[in-house]
Amino acid sequence: MIIYQQSKARFVEDVISDRIEDKVYSDYRQATGRRTSKSELASWRNSLLYMKQVLESPEIPEDCGVAIEYHIPQTSKRIDVLISGQDERKRDSLAIVELKQWSEAGVTGQDAVVTTVLQGASRSVTHPSYQAWSYAALLRDFNAVIQDLEIQLHPCAYLHNCGDRSAIGDPRYAQHLERAPVFFRGEALRLREFLKGRIHYGDRNSTLERVEQSQIRPSRMLAESLKAMLTGNPEFTLVDEQKLVFEQAMAMAQEATPRNKQVLIVQGGPGTGKSVVAINVLARLIGKRIAAQYVSKNSAPREVYASKLTGNYKKSAINNLFRGSGQFTSTEPDSVPALIVDEAHRLNEKSGLYGNQGEHQIKEIIGTALCSIFFIDEDQRVTMSDIGTIEEIRRHAEKAKASVIEMDLPSQFRCGGSDGYLAWLDDVLGIRPTANAYGTEHTYDFAVLDSASKLRDRIFEKNRTNNKSRLVAGYCWQWKSKKDRSAFDIEFPGTDFRMRWNLTDDGALWIVKPDSVNEVGCIHTCQGLELDYIGVIIGPDLVYRDGEVRIVPQARDRRDKTMKGWKKLSREKPVEAEKKLNAVIRNTYRTLMTRGMKGCYVYCVDEPLGQYLKDRARRPNPP
Repeated sequence: MIIYQQSKARFVEDVISDRIEDKVYSDYRQATGRRTSKSELASWRNSLLYMKQVLESPEIPEDCGVAIEYHIPQTSKRIDVLISGQDERKRDSLAIVELKQWSEAGVTGQDAVVTTVLQGASRSVTHPSYQAWSYAALLRDFNAVIQDLEIQLHPCAYLHNCGDRSAIGDPRYAQHLERAPVFFRGEALRLREFLKGRIHYGDRNSTLERVEQSQIRPSRMLAESLKAMLTGNPEFTLVDEQKLVFEQAMAMAQEATPRNKQVLIVQGGPGTGKSVVAINVLARLIGKRIAAQYVSKNSAPREVYASKLTGNYKKSAINNLFRGSGQFTSTEPDSVPALIVDEAHRLNEKSGLYGNQGEHQIKEIIGTALCSIFFIDEDQRVTMSDIGTIEEIRRHAEKAKASVIEMDLPSQFRCGGSDGYLAWLDDVLGIRPTANAYGTEHTYDFAVLDSASKLRDRIFEKNRTNNKSRLVAGYCWQWKSKKDRSAFDIEFPGTDFRMRWNLTDDGALWIVKPDSVNEVGCIHTCQGLELDYIGVIIGPDLVYRDGEVRIVPQARDRRDKTMKGWKKLSREKPVEAEKKLNAVIRNTYRTLMTRGMKGCYVYCVDEPLGQYLKDRARRPNPP
């Protein structure tokens, strides 16, 4: 999605006439339905004035294309400026320019990481060359036209307020500077020369239009890339905060000792790349011969990842790579260099089948590892026994006298890269109020269907492409087929919808089995994993009454272990029970509705809830 797109001549005219800020803002509102901050408006105005000065040369064609704020498909990342045309060999060409208003920068000991002052404080950020290169890599990965027509990409960065090049140009960043040069204050002519060599002929915006209309290539699935990653092949381009978290995790794991225990807490919502970063850290540490292990409470990710390595690794080696969170009740203190805990919000206090082993999983993990890395999203706690919170991790880290660093992964790489969809979902499910009260962004395919049969048919249709679409539901139906294989678990009278729960032969591998589209999954077999399209049946445990979304805990199947103990807790501590029940039920549907990378389709058993979601999903025209 391109926010602003014009010829160079028209762009220069818009800047000179002092209307570029209003034009970009108007186009942004029209494209996204959202407002933006005053600081971003000022950024557009100031930086684009500098870009106008760079482009004001007869040697840069008047009819080359200029695009501002290009939204990279399948991500929430935006490229500041794209300039399109043809090079001297008449090859289609795109220059990618990342604009920075930094006035100073500092070096760090981490790869592609520098410091600068943002919002009045010194912060670690990715090197501008790495950022520009990584955005170009993402664009090439996702855009079919760029791949098929071999459009040339030329990333660079322009720090028009920074006159000191010593930090950004430090030799330790030489590899990144070669990939994407940086231009500083007073170097407008150098940037102009760079662009002249790559945009020699105009194209009347044709390249930008083809890129904008291009088919989007499927995103890589983490599980399918695991084997290559463990053998040292970089399968994912880590961008911005992902790169910062990765480098911080690597530094802490290599510095940790029994007297210098390290704890890293990484907070991020669905699709922000927590698992991608976790597996990248695991692979790199193993490549450096540092014994690291991936830990999760939920068995589904572990078993799916392990299945992808079967035949290439010994079973004992696989088992040593992927561990359950309850396997550290009797391990020796400081016996593992690094434990990488994914889905840390799902950790329990006690371990074992009956919940009677060990003392506290967080305490045991921190005690076992020299470096503990926790990836967490507190809004994905989906059982009454989930105790994984940032505060709990902090508390046990302090008791262990460990150094603690906290970081965030804010950017979205699932749900079509739509931060707006996640904010809308939080608001519409009653998890928290957000600015996205109405409308889901058009970058994500969301729809509410009138029947479970229509939902099933839509998912079956999507699944024919690549077997990466599945049906899931809240656990509101009895598991009859466990004892009677001929029985159906989820049925709707008067319709042809009759399906079984997935919890049969495939177990935790349901999400990758070729025929499992014919079964309905649940939170336990999809949390921590991703699909292209997800179809969600919202059961009678969530309804719309008297102008609000309400929970109905008694509508859950009585055998649902995620709700174990809720009736007793409701009698003894009704306020605490209400808080926990709200979190479990609402978070369950939030988690289910964020498994799809490209789209989510929903059927609500409660008709008023279905109509409410339809009304809230309609995107109003921006004022």
